[in-house]
Amino acid sequence: MAHLSSKVEYGLHCLLWLVEPREEPASSRDLAELQGISPTFVAKIFPKLEKARIVVAVGGVRGGYQLARPAGEISVLDVVDAIEGGKPLFECQEIRGRCAVFGDKPPSWSTNGVCAIHAVMIRAEQSMRAELARTSLQDIARTVGRKSPADFAHEVRGWLSGRAGARTEVRLASLGAPAAKRIAPRAIPRKRRTDT
Repeated sequence: MAHLSSKVEYGLHCLLWLVEPREEPASSRDLAELQGISPTFVAKIFPKLEKARIVVAVGGVRGGYQLARPAGEISVLDVVDAIEGGKPLFECQEIRGRCAVFGDKPPSWSTNGVCAIHAVMIRAEQSMRAELARTSLQDIARTVGRKSPADFAHEVRGWLSGRAGARTEVRLASLGAPAAKRIAPRAIPRKRRTDT
């Protein structure tokens, strides 16, 4: 069994699409569907990220999530701890004192200090946490950006914007015409053409 659950992977993948500021926030459902993962599962991750001040929820018709601070200030360790709750890599069961040849009373040398196996695991966890703390969401986003075609991020932004627009239309339609007029986004005036 993996130490870090798939929730961490899903959360990080979703957060990568929030790194670049967007006009409208992205819903957890849209982020999940974009990547072919369970919207219900992702919806359970985002409240943990919000509680850890990694994302903020934006309400309203075009609501969703945005990063709470710049991506360069959010470490992978922040995300892991928010989702997993800071659980240890290894939990020593202290079996070293249960050796059959000791009988009911293990000698003091067998249980003195930290278990040698536990000590290795502690060092491994410290190294892992240091690497996760050193790596930010921005670092990962840069790597993904270098690996993907130039227009991929643009396509994803377009897909997310289309989904936000569709959500708005559905919500406004469900409210009826009078209510929809009160909360519909205001049209941005177009510049008048001056060429003749």
